[in-house]
Amino acid sequence: MENNTEVTEFILLGLSNVPELQVPLFLVFTLIYFISVVGNLGIIILILINSHLHTPMYFFLSNLSVVDLCYSTAVTPKVMSGLLIGDKVISYNACAAQMFFFVAFAIVENFLLASMAYDRYAAVFKPLHYTTTMTTGVCARLAIGSYIYSFLNASVHIRDTFSLSFCMSNLVHHFFCDVPAVMALSCSDRHISEMILVFVASFNISFALLVILISYLFIFVTTLRMHSADGYQKALSTCTSHLTAVSIFYGTVIFMYSQPGSSHSLDSDKVASVFYAMIIPMLNPLVYSLRNKEVKTAFKKVVEKAKLSLGFTC
Repeated sequence: MENNTEVTEFILLGLSNVPELQVPLFLVFTLIYFISVVGNLGIIILILINSHLHTPMYFFLSNLSVVDLCYSTAVTPKVMSGLLIGDKVISYNACAAQMFFFVAFAIVENFLLASMAYDRYAAVFKPLHYTTTMTTGVCARLAIGSYIYSFLNASVHIRDTFSLSFCMSNLVHHFFCDVPAVMALSCSDRHISEMILVFVASFNISFALLVILISYLFIFVTTLRMHSADGYQKALSTCTSHLTAVSIFYGTVIFMYSQPGSSHSLDSDKVASVFYAMIIPMLNPLVYSLRNKEVKTAFKKVVEKAKLSLGFTC
């Protein structure tokens, strides 16, 4: 498809045009982003320096933190500058780059959540074979495969979106360059591009959800057969946080992408996007880690070592 683009930059209309809301929204999103950066970087560093956390579960968790940090950073700083100084202009190439990295890392998260569900299945369903099932090689292949597939997938979306012609409005009714919002500006026939978006997004979501549902079906059956209350509680505690994150992530993604662009409500898209672009990256470190005894113990040890090195004693 030939690209006859005349637009050289886009204007992001943002979340609200009400002047009184710009500073409060800036403060809220700055706090959210700060918590997200500190939380995810903290998890990554904690897992790297603590040998007790060098397990498949925390390998995937560290990758999840990397992904959350990356796709939140692809969006939030630009939103913050727009709210604070009114910088709502984004160049054509910068828009494409923002879209690419956001889409790529969002898809990586999709498959990492599926990999984590499989890891929990292996730990609960066949605990005696866990170390031989979830080997370093298996974990690495699952993670690397997720990254490669997701970046190729994002390339397809970028090609389909920016091969369209943008010769009319350059006002993006969103706070970042999301695929449906940019596609809506095209003055050429976007039917095929929309169908590709819906098909690929539906496949990605359906495949990952199928893996998650099957994994948890086996986990549920296994926990019902457990005679030990401690074993039941342990299995439940390792899965609750994952199920919480899965519900939030897939609820918003399904709402956003599993419908044609012509039926989208732009305002509702913005609200949903705030959740999966900003809130989820902030919540994941809390949901997965701060409720986890192993992470709490590792964090306390780091704090104690820091106190000793600085000469503090209780």
